[in-house]
Amino acid sequence: MKNRRFLSLFFCLVLIFTLGSSALAAEGDTGDWEVAAKAALLADPDTGEILYARNIHERLYPASLTKVMTALLVLEAVDSGKLSMDTVLTASQTAIDNLPSDGSNAGIKVGEEMTVENLLYCILVVSANEACDILAEGVAGSIDAFVEQMNARAKAIGCENTHFANTNGLQDSNHYTTAWDLYLITQEAMKHEMFMPICNTKVIEIPATNLSPSRTYYTTNYLLSPMRNDNYVYQGAEGVKTGSTSDAGYCLIATATRNGRSLLSVVLGAKQVTLDNGDKDVQSFSETIKLLDWGFDEFTRQVILGTDELIDEVPVALSQEQNSVKVHPAEEIECLISNDIDPEKDITRTVTFTEESVEAPVTKGQVLGEITLSCGDTVYGTVDLLADEDVSASRLLVFRRDLVLFFQKPVVKIAIAAVVALIILIIVLRLTVFNRRRRYGRGYTGPRSGGYRGRRR
Repeated sequence: MKNRRFLSLFFCLVLIFTLGSSALAAEGDTGDWEVAAKAALLADPDTGEILYARNIHERLYPASLTKVMTALLVLEAVDSGKLSMDTVLTASQTAIDNLPSDGSNAGIKVGEEMTVENLLYCILVVSANEACDILAEGVAGSIDAFVEQMNARAKAIGCENTHFANTNGLQDSNHYTTAWDLYLITQEAMKHEMFMPICNTKVIEIPATNLSPSRTYYTTNYLLSPMRNDNYVYQGAEGVKTGSTSDAGYCLIATATRNGRSLLSVVLGAKQVTLDNGDKDVQSFSETIKLLDWGFDEFTRQVILGTDELIDEVPVALSQEQNSVKVHPAEEIECLISNDIDPEKDITRTVTFTEESVEAPVTKGQVLGEITLSCGDTVYGTVDLLADEDVSASRLLVFRRDLVLFFQKPVVKIAIAAVVALIILIIVLRLTVFNRRRRYGRGYTGPRSGGYRGRRR
């Protein structure tokens, strides 16, 4: 029984480790094609299931995908009350002068005043570098202090291969992250009510400021709008962020919804290539479209384990009613299943009981084990197995069990041994006295005390 407990514990630890690394899938297999990028990830943001993973822990340059972290810290500052969406910030000399003139910007001038909300639109819609630094100074007092907060927050989220050197993703050899870490950061940002509506904005008009007339900007995300490029518009796309530099290549975090299902993708290090007809293909978009289509077309959400299923029976001791009890899952397991997988044939069910048998009384709903569903290296989930009914105990059998257990206690065994030894000693002593009396007569009480004194007269 101890060996079985050890094996169960070992299995659970292995399972936890497997799930912790990158959820439910190993390196993705798309069949006829491979994502043309240095790293790529496709996930269900609602459940955390990973459908495709390629080099997701490799450190790469993120370019303007960095701005998702910048936006996250700003939104958290708003939630904490440090700022509000209507807070007006003034562009400082350092926020403008530190940036290259040929980088992505919103044309904000030194001394120009703009609300936090409009600055967020500038960084997430038009990818404005200077807007990031203006917000950084508004949140942390300085750009350097804000970058420190970015790194601390990344670590708190669970990013193990990320280090930020600036607020916007301009090239720096000490500024890197991974597809997996960007997935974690994006998931955190998506918890904020304003994040996705801003990311999903196709066109934004920034009102006139103290130094500029109103201006209109179009999203850099070709999946959302044809205004910049009409080759990549994707039905159901909802954001999130584009990025590109000569060192980082073309990068994209995207989300899309189809038939009630959502997918989130991260593509890093894609290229822009010239097609046979002379057109330019920005592969961060074209590969994302392939990846999203594959996720929607090749996977179906299914319930592969129901709570009403009777999985197995556990032997029951100490009951005269029945000698076993059926168990059923505590929760259903619902997940995305590849259309190539037959749940009945291809999914393995591994049942582990807490004990080889259970003693009555058994309560309906009592945890008696667990079941894990998997296919190859993919683990779909583990849930508890519960007793399906009550099983009462027999008083006679319980009394007999308790009596046996009582006499098996070391203290009781020692006491019994002592009593037996005492009885044996008493018997030996009695036998010795009895034998002497038979030999010397009933009045014999042993040798007389004292020496001979002669006969009396």
